[in-house]
Amino acid sequence: MIKSHLLQPLLNASLNFPVRLYLIVSIIVIALLSQIPRMTIDTDPENMLSKDDPARLYHQQIKQQFLLHDAMVLGVVHHESIFNIESLTIINSLTDFIVSLDDVVANEVIAPTTVDNITNQGQGTLAFSWLMAQVPNTEQEAVAIGAAIQRLPLLNNTLVSGDKHAIAIYVPLVNKTVSYEVAEQIRSFIDTLPQSHNYYITGLPIAEDQFGSEMFVQMAISAPLAGLMIFVIMWWFFRQVKLVMGAMIVAMATVVITMGLLVTFGYSVHILSSMIAIFLMPIAVVDSIHILSAFNDKLKQSHKAAINQQQIKQLIREVIDELFEPMLFTTCTSAIGFLSLMLTPIPPVQIFGAFVGFGIFAAFILTMTVLPAYLSRIPIATIEQVISCKHRTNKLDHVLVKMPQLTTRNTKSILAIFIVIAIISVIGIERISINDNPVRWFKSDHEVSIADRTLNKHFSGTYNAYLILDIEQSVHTKATYASSIDLLNVALDKAQQRAHNLSLSLPKINQDLLLAQQSIPHILTQWSDDVEQMLFDLDLTTQQQEFLEQVTEELTHQFTKDDLHFYQPQLLSRIELLMEHLRLQPQVGKVNGLTDIIKTVNRELISGDDADFTMPISSDGVAQVLMQYQSSHRPQDLSHFVTPDKRSTLLWLQLSSGDNQTMEQVLQATNNYLSQSPLPNGVSVNWAGKAYINYIWQQQMVAGMLESLISAFVIVFIMMVLLFRSFSYGVLAMLPLTLTIAAIYGVIGWTGKDYDMPIAVLSSLTLGLSVDFAIHFIERFRSLRKQGQTIAAAIEAMYQEPARAISRNASVIALGFTPLLFAPLVPYVTVGAFLASIMVLSAIATLILLPTLIKTLNLNH
Repeated sequence: MIKSHLLQPLLNASLNFPVRLYLIVSIIVIALLSQIPRMTIDTDPENMLSKDDPARLYHQQIKQQFLLHDAMVLGVVHHESIFNIESLTIINSLTDFIVSLDDVVANEVIAPTTVDNITNQGQGTLAFSWLMAQVPNTEQEAVAIGAAIQRLPLLNNTLVSGDKHAIAIYVPLVNKTVSYEVAEQIRSFIDTLPQSHNYYITGLPIAEDQFGSEMFVQMAISAPLAGLMIFVIMWWFFRQVKLVMGAMIVAMATVVITMGLLVTFGYSVHILSSMIAIFLMPIAVVDSIHILSAFNDKLKQSHKAAINQQQIKQLIREVIDELFEPMLFTTCTSAIGFLSLMLTPIPPVQIFGAFVGFGIFAAFILTMTVLPAYLSRIPIATIEQVISCKHRTNKLDHVLVKMPQLTTRNTKSILAIFIVIAIISVIGIERISINDNPVRWFKSDHEVSIADRTLNKHFSGTYNAYLILDIEQSVHTKATYASSIDLLNVALDKAQQRAHNLSLSLPKINQDLLLAQQSIPHILTQWSDDVEQMLFDLDLTTQQQEFLEQVTEELTHQFTKDDLHFYQPQLLSRIELLMEHLRLQPQVGKVNGLTDIIKTVNRELISGDDADFTMPISSDGVAQVLMQYQSSHRPQDLSHFVTPDKRSTLLWLQLSSGDNQTMEQVLQATNNYLSQSPLPNGVSVNWAGKAYINYIWQQQMVAGMLESLISAFVIVFIMMVLLFRSFSYGVLAMLPLTLTIAAIYGVIGWTGKDYDMPIAVLSSLTLGLSVDFAIHFIERFRSLRKQGQTIAAAIEAMYQEPARAISRNASVIALGFTPLLFAPLVPYVTVGAFLASIMVLSAIATLILLPTLIKTLNLNH
């Protein structure tokens, strides 16, 4: 009877000791359910990269090196000029409130009241005064503040919009994880202000953190609604609440166990793992629907007015015996589709794939144990109602009845249609655009989306990317040290034995050179004096002494000469050319750099006239200008653009879009420029910033998803060949899957929908569920053929219970995800829409394409 020696004792235990089974499962479920309150939410894009990823480590290093903080942007917009007493009074109140918040880095807030105005005071002197020390008393004073900002390159179009209708307050955070909390505090304060102005809060930190907060709420809404929808649909099919409850118990237990283990193992809930419950709910009832459909049909076929518990158990055994093998393989293929995500380099995707894969196996075990135990304990009266209840045909049944004629009489037309669909899909796939942006996770009418569009329209951009230029330690490389020391050793080897003490000191000198580069000039100067002193004590020939003196002089000169640094006007001018090129790019709103500070201060030192907005002609002049700047109220701002050793500088790019495509275009423009106009030797270029981090993980995700999809596809194909012991049927089983994946991604390409993270993950679900239907169809078809039925008769029989089970599964899963279509978060809507489409296409491909091909190919074996 039962095909698995492992399953038979398990099934016997489930049927004979159901109460004990209920107790064990209940203990596990309650224990893991108690862990759910410990759940933590994580929407930080940095965590899309592994902790040791070079791009992530470098981004963190740059934040520390240049004292950078994640920041939100609060925009205040007025329909007229913002430079009036009322508007600036509001700005002043907002700034005072923001600075008072514990989670805000107060001395880094950028607002009219927290930044300096730089003015010439005559005779080579300048003054740093607060841009808005107090709220202006007259409209003329208000207008003067706007005029002052326009003369400050770092603030123009950053602090104030070009049309002067908006002011932005930059709110640096102690920790980006508190951005939503800080934003809510600011919103509450805004409610107390005059509503004659519009207020907007945007920036990647708030988009990410607010999404996490709303995602948590959405989890609590969508999963129960999906469960309720599935329950209603299953009740519609089977018309017995008690019959359906068994499947729902399996689904809910699967979700609780999987999510409970996720929390127990200490994993945070990311955007993907928040959908685990929604994914597992319909997947967990797939096998249950097959069992309930077969069980329901066998009960009706028994035609027994009276039935006892032993007969019910026997029917359950027959159903499990008939369905076990296809259900086992569909479970494995579905799980493999998700487990393949562990091949991606994205940690949240790996966790999602691992736990959904585990959940699928957990659902299978519960279906093989809890569901039979539940069915065996359904009251006899309910069973008798199922037997006596006549099958009620519906529109779906009428369609299925006509399917055999459709597939046998229109073979060529059906194949032609599917071929055309495949060709169109391939063309659509080539049009797919890879792109993502956390702000796009919100619908267009969400406050975050509205704020993003409004402020990026007014200002240069609220998305940050950092271009870092470093002067490599080329002069002080180990190779140079080693070759120089070798040269000196050769000279000393020619000296007499009395130079032995000097040779012994060389390793220590070499170590000092390697570990204390900043002290190299002093070390070598002192070392040179020591060598000269020791020459008097060495019994050398004149030629040996001259050679050693020459080596010492060359080494000292090599290591103490004037190094390349970012105070040199020539190098700064080269950087300015790069900045000008970047400013010409349509994706770049503004580029801020060290040269903006230098030229602004230099102008005010000389005369204050725009004609003197120039670079000093010497490094000493640059150093003097920056020394003057350090006497301002915000000397720390200099640290955001250049390091104290002058060997690293940062360009702050303000982008008007956080799309990965925008960042990619900026990278390409930079690379093209540098390939034609390279920077001096020894100057390297690297990237950091949130926009760049998002670009990196998106690239890794695409490559990882492709690798996982190909790997899973190959494994599933091998499993199909092994299951059916036929290469032909193995290929046949893969066709609905292949066509569904091609069609779904073809639609994405044709509609212009961005290929983002949720879309990428759907390929795994398509892989598992699409082949699920094909396995059941082919396995049941082959079973009928083994019973002696002809191909035509077997195909016609397939459109009875097997086709009903497949169509029911497709309907339950497709409609079960419909609550997601009404979610306020775009990824949930995307998943809901595409999952429904996947189920419909998979079912159609299985029920129409497979029988057509079977008849055409005349598969008799």
